[in-house]
Amino acid sequence: MRIRPIARDDLDGLQRLAQETGVGFTSLPDNREFLAGKIESAARAFEERTPVDDRLYFFVLEDESNGELAGCCAIEAQVGREVPFYHYRVGKLAHSSVQLDLHRTIDTLFLSSDHTGDAEVASLYLRPEYRRDRNGALLSKARWLFMAQFRDRFPDKVLAEMRGVFDKNGISPFWQCLGSHFFPMDFNEADRLTGMGQKSFIGELMPKFPIHTTFLSEEARACIGKVHEHTRPALEMLKKEGLRWEGYVDIFDGGPTVEAYIDDVRAVRLSRLCQVEIGRDLDHGERPSWLVSTTGMVDFRAAWIGRGPSEDGTLTLTEEEAYRLNVGTGDSLRVLET
Repeated sequence: MRIRPIARDDLDGLQRLAQETGVGFTSLPDNREFLAGKIESAARAFEERTPVDDRLYFFVLEDESNGELAGCCAIEAQVGREVPFYHYRVGKLAHSSVQLDLHRTIDTLFLSSDHTGDAEVASLYLRPEYRRDRNGALLSKARWLFMAQFRDRFPDKVLAEMRGVFDKNGISPFWQCLGSHFFPMDFNEADRLTGMGQKSFIGELMPKFPIHTTFLSEEARACIGKVHEHTRPALEMLKKEGLRWEGYVDIFDGGPTVEAYIDDVRAVRLSRLCQVEIGRDLDHGERPSWLVSTTGMVDFRAAWIGRGPSEDGTLTLTEEEAYRLNVGTGDSLRVLET
């Protein structure tokens, strides 16, 4: 299994992934024309033919044994520059009466664009049959090595939007209680429009004043800052890297947005460069614990290997591993022990 940039001939495979993702996966709608545009945008980003602040770096997890796309992930270099990027910011309003000696604090939701200009790690999806052998961790962590290698292409902060809570029928209690009253469409349509970049209607239709959560149902309030059950592993991986919830939630489903300064992310801080040497008869290890990535952008690759670099900074690879990463003796790799 290896991570690589998406290619222009990956459209069929990407659409199959989009068809599997399900409700609430905003960034990957099942629309072939839109997906083709996303691939082209990503290809131009890796070729550095678009402005640094308008780049989408989209990666796929490839099964070398059959050429299938097992999953995907992405990095938005900066959000909100061309299309508004909205969240609710969870806040508090305090009310008091001196005469009655009463004090009340009420939770509120404020429409916010506070993350404009931040980077975003997004679009992480792994097909069910590949949810094993640390493939999910490979998808998640490879992005940090890419950001570490090309640190000057990114801003100070990074965020990740997590899918919110849905019931067994695929209904979001948060949407039913709040968003449905302001948008004349169902959740799937609002989600589809947002995924295709048509986000201006959020600012046009949502109220500009704070929303008091006391007016929401108990089920809706319970969704604020909580994640979908299938999203919990992804959230835990992000938390281990140092991302934290700072009180921002998704407009539609109430899922949390976690964030961090890029330089504080564990994988960015601890990854380092080493030199490649090709060897033979090496132990692959039962549970590879070293993540490695190449240092090129167009030909970026990432994969697990079973050993780390020596004290002199040399990393010995098998011929198979070198082929997977498309490197040779003397090339550089970025490594991270996990």
